Amino acid sequence: MSIIQHKKIAIVGGGPGGLTLARILQMNNAAVTVYERDVNREARVQGATLDLHEESGLKALEEAGLMDAFRASYRPGADRLRIVDKHAAIILDDHENGGEDRSRPEIDRGPLKEILLDSLEPDTVVWDSQFVSMLPHQHGWQLTFKNGSTAIADIVIAADGANSKIRPYITPIQPFYAGVTVVEGAVYDASTMCPNINALVKGGKVFALGDAQSLIVSSKGDGSLAFYTGVNTDENWYKTSNINFSDKTQVLAWFKATFTGWDNIWLELFENANASFIPRPQYCMPFDQTWEALPNLTMLGDAAHLMPPYAGEGVNMAMLDALELGRCLTGENFPDVHSAIAAYEKQMRARAGETARITMESTAALHSEDAVDFMMRIVG
Repeated sequence: MSIIQHKKIAIVGGGPGGLTLARILQMNNAAVTVYERDVNREARVQGATLDLHEESGLKALEEAGLMDAFRASYRPGADRLRIVDKHAAIILDDHENGGEDRSRPEIDRGPLKEILLDSLEPDTVVWDSQFVSMLPHQHGWQLTFKNGSTAIADIVIAADGANSKIRPYITPIQPFYAGVTVVEGAVYDASTMCPNINALVKGGKVFALGDAQSLIVSSKGDGSLAFYTGVNTDENWYKTSNINFSDKTQVLAWFKATFTGWDNIWLELFENANASFIPRPQYCMPFDQTWEALPNLTMLGDAAHLMPPYAGEGVNMAMLDALELGRCLTGENFPDVHSAIAAYEKQMRARAGETARITMESTAALHSEDAVDFMMRIVG
């Protein structure tokens, strides 16, 4: 008999990791519900494109039986990269090198979310369910949500991201500041609003590097561009700077003052950005974090092993977590759920610790004077 037979499983968080796990569990006849804080399926504009890796994100989609849907929705050519200097001079150009790295195809977050949602049984996701707290209940948990509703589950899985409210029920270990703050923005209708940058990005992505700073620009299938500055700052810079990040004029002034000597072409992004900019201090979990496994509670993705985005591993790690946790819970290798969770967490921590170490090395290198040389060693 399956160790999760007759057990109600609650996944808190409807990102790629949580939804992938829900799909894998349902393929094995598990009773699973996903509780998502978004009000509905269309509530949020999804962020930049994701490159899924053969050994992780794509492997999870394969296990979930969703590769055909993925092939119908991914964006050929979106993985093509240009590395440029601060003057927008092209140093490396995937468009000229030809070929497409099929081991890391790109897909927008929105279409990936749709593929995963469409794969689930009706009403699997309970929307407008922002987690507030939970209490032990018999051999499981009672969860309480901001809208006043409650739910009972035998097993709870935290897939609630970087600021996980469930992680503290598992461990008090906190992330450390990674030394870099990102300022995120977006330009809609980029071909009209910022034609020069749009032509430079050419449907793919651009890494602009110089003066120990980064500016990454990615195209999206809806014709918009997402962009992210990366600067070495104090942890609380976004507060102490007194910049109103919803005021384009203030952010533009900051960019000009901070990215001195950078070509005026980059101003197109800041002058034509839509809505608010978002400052994001970057954090990383300790490489050697550990905790005692609980019998009915675990976590995956950023909740378990938050790290900066500078190795492109976040969503891939979350989806691989989902694959491995799904296998542990639905296989026949463990006598009980506690043992399955312990085995999953042990391998997850080891894998995540090594990936976090590599990610932090990449984060430091991309924000050093040797950033271009570092990138050329990786992709050149």
